[in-house]
Amino acid sequence: MEKTLEVLNRLEAAGLIGRYAIGGAIAAAYYVEPTVTYDLDVFTVIPGYSLLIDLSPIYEQLKAWGYKEQGAGVEIEGWEVQLLPPPGHLEEAALEAAETQRFHNVPTRIITAEFLCAIMLKTGRPKDLIRLTQFLEEGILQKNIFMDIVDRFSLREKWIQFVLRHFDGQEPAFLIP
Repeated sequence: MEKTLEVLNRLEAAGLIGRYAIGGAIAAAYYVEPTVTYDLDVFTVIPGYSLLIDLSPIYEQLKAWGYKEQGAGVEIEGWEVQLLPPPGHLEEAALEAAETQRFHNVPTRIITAEFLCAIMLKTGRPKDLIRLTQFLEEGILQKNIFMDIVDRFSLREKWIQFVLRHFDGQEPAFLIP
């Protein structure tokens, strides 16, 4: 993973991608017990991003460095890396708030637990809701920050439905003052 992160840092330094942060299952594994995943989701600002995304300059540079397209992304040092522009305001805010961490000796940014859980709530995929439950049960989230994000990005109704479905209508213990 270190070598993969070093390549991402080189892409950022070269100006081919903007600020980036690790999301998805790999980011979740930073906070809770890992689950199986085969890709590395990287939320990033793509320079010149508009409605049409042109990843060809990035892919051309990666190809010049010896990496090739694979699946929905690019294989970099054994990881399928998916470069994802933030699809909405929530993900943009998550990228902006991402905190710099070190993976071994390599600096990288990881989306905070509170934003990861808000994104999981937004997507509502079964695997995301299971992971969200895991975050809640392990007491990882900071209540005020998480609920602020839920409210700021109009996720309160999804939150209520989630609590009703997964906690028999009782708020998870971490939310009880």
